[in-house]
Amino acid sequence: MYGVVTRNAEEVEWPAFDRGFYEVKDVTGRAAEPLPNAVNMVSCFGDNAAGESSPELVPVDDEGNRATRDQPYFDWAYVCPTHEKYREGLLETIADCAAANEDVRLDDVGFPRAEYCRCDRCERLFEESDYDDRMNWRGSVITEFVKEASERIPGTTYLTLYPDPYPGHLFDRAGLDLSVLSAYVDEFVVPLYDTHYGTTYWLESIAKGFQDLLGWSPETPEAGTPFSIELYAVDVGVDELVHATEVADAYAKDVFFGYDASNAQAAVRRKKADEREGVSHG
Repeated sequence: MYGVVTRNAEEVEWPAFDRGFYEVKDVTGRAAEPLPNAVNMVSCFGDNAAGESSPELVPVDDEGNRATRDQPYFDWAYVCPTHEKYREGLLETIADCAAANEDVRLDDVGFPRAEYCRCDRCERLFEESDYDDRMNWRGSVITEFVKEASERIPGTTYLTLYPDPYPGHLFDRAGLDLSVLSAYVDEFVVPLYDTHYGTTYWLESIAKGFQDLLGWSPETPEAGTPFSIELYAVDVGVDELVHATEVADAYAKDVFFGYDASNAQAAVRRKKADEREGVSHG
């Protein structure tokens, strides 16, 4: 199955795609009304606008560095996952999305990096908790949020993962304990973005890593939690995008295309035409 990820409402109905994902809240802070004919997406703790207007929302490390785009390793600003009012607002947005369409995708869930957050609120909450290990406490914060979000989603709960399947990395980096989260998540989505896809050995390696991590593969669909791969479609050559799709198809449940529906549509049509003609790329 092929899907599109878009900010343009009309593109979710294009016939080339079996599913449309529509960004209701993205990392810029831009907001839109949920659609009844799409899987509505919410960027949870990525929010440039909130970080700029309310600096107290932004996570800090033990040296006071704020998790914003001013850091060389962040592409957007983050919001601390322990901020109660912000979390309440997110859960209301998620409930609104679920009221429009029962399937919802959660993006940008987790702490920004392993060294975050050491704000006064996080320091106090950790000290008041029953946890001796800070990483385990962070994991409980994220698990509780995903649990509360999933309780508001009557259909499929999708959760986007940072593309790092190395054992322990997602937990250390973001507080994502996949062994626990699988109880609340129906399908994970792994964005494997490139601007060219001239080579795809790395795509195959990461996809295989997620098969091992999640215990799911097309050959054993009844085991583990399924995952889909999201490819970047902006300014990527159609031949290269078709080949990347072939690789992703071999490992993931479904393949989604980000942010250029026209290019993605051309790749899907080319791939289907090649299959009918018995042509193999690569």
